[in-house]
Amino acid sequence: MGKDSVGICELCLRDEVETTRHHLTPKEEGGTFLPTVQLCKACHKQIHSLYTNEELAARLFTIESLREDYKIAKFVKWIRKQPATKLVRSKKSNERKRKGR
Repeated sequence: MGKDSVGICELCLRDEVETTRHHLTPKEEGGTFLPTVQLCKACHKQIHSLYTNEELAARLFTIESLREDYKIAKFVKWIRKQPATKLVRSKKSNERKRKGR
């Protein structure tokens, strides 16, 4: 995760949340100098809990594709209703556990 700041999460659109920089194409997949977005820590953690870096690089490398993906949509719908101060736990999805990463 990148440097922290306070602003709007580009995924859930909550305002005045602590955000971190998310590489839309993971750095280990060649995304070091590619576009980034500011995400709240909850959304950032959830993304990396649900998807492998390979998945993110292959099909979820835009904010629009992330918003439209069914795996994260339910979480985004829920987190939008939560206060900015809400601390969220995330754990790897069963599918991600089977992939071994």
